Amino acid sequence: MSISTLCNKQVICVEMGTSIDEVGKLMEEKNIGCVVVIDNEKPCGLVTDRDILIRVINQGLSPAETYVDDIMSELVMTLDEDMGLHEALEKVKGMSVRRFPVTDKNGNLIGIVTLDDIIYLLGKEMSDVASIIKSESATL
Repeated sequence: MSISTLCNKQVICVEMGTSIDEVGKLMEEKNIGCVVVIDNEKPCGLVTDRDILIRVINQGLSPAETYVDDIMSELVMTLDEDMGLHEALEKVKGMSVRRFPVTDKNGNLIGIVTLDDIIYLLGKEMSDVASIIKSESATL
């Protein structure tokens, strides 16, 4: 199974230069905890609700005068849409990141996948394998 079949294609994006005030309203409206920051239609960073709390609110900064460029976590990596599940897991292993933008071969954003999504699907695959083994052993 490729990452493109697993990723959420309903990604909420904001352009560089978007105020944190706007991002907060968008997060509330869409009931999400993360937006992808894009520059020329290419993903360049992420802003999470946690980033806003720690890097803006706790620092006493004004959300109306602080911008995604100031607080975003720059992308360490993206996952390729045709990458397999196990290959993706190997690539993200050891990283302290939970969300990964998924891009096509031209680097354009097509979706986002979370570490939880990958782990859930791996668990499902393991369950399917266990069911096959169980049914085959019953026929022996």
